[in-house]
Amino acid sequence: MSIEALVAQYGLPALFIGAGLEGEAAVVAGGLLAHRGLVPIGGAMAAVSLGSFVADQLWFQVGRRFRDARLVKKARAQPAYARAMRLLERYPIGFIFAFRFIYGLRTVSPIAIGTSNVSGRTYLAVNAAAAVIWGCCFTLAGYVFGKSIEEFFGRFGPHGHQWLYLAAAIVIVGAAAGLFHWRRRKAA
Repeated sequence: MSIEALVAQYGLPALFIGAGLEGEAAVVAGGLLAHRGLVPIGGAMAAVSLGSFVADQLWFQVGRRFRDARLVKKARAQPAYARAMRLLERYPIGFIFAFRFIYGLRTVSPIAIGTSNVSGRTYLAVNAAAAVIWGCCFTLAGYVFGKSIEEFFGRFGPHGHQWLYLAAAIVIVGAAAGLFHWRRRKAA
């Protein structure tokens, strides 16, 4: 089975899962797949929007139903949780709408909102609108800049070395982020 056939068969479910678990990179990848004609652009937008919406609804319910559970207590101990709560108290609807776009708050925010007094109906409505806008924006970014991205990776050579460079960059960025996080925790 060719890669194109695999993507055609599992591309949209993979985008749904990727948007819920990973976020922007999976969504931009959906736009790139649509640019290449491997998945329909509308299908990619729907899959990533729904994946983000479902994941954030689940995390909201975790915060709402399991406030005293270890996972939620661990989230509450993070500096990002305190920042999310401050923003939520100042701008409840705006924060629910925008947390996906704020680096460092994407994962902890639905849990924080779940522990707050925001109603489930309010969160449901605003989360749905925000997921659609976020999913469409990032998918379109991958779609519109698809040619530029392909040209950029094409400069690394025809033998697949671009994936080696990309993997090395991910490892370096991950190690740097881990070291930064470890130093910050050690200092605290």
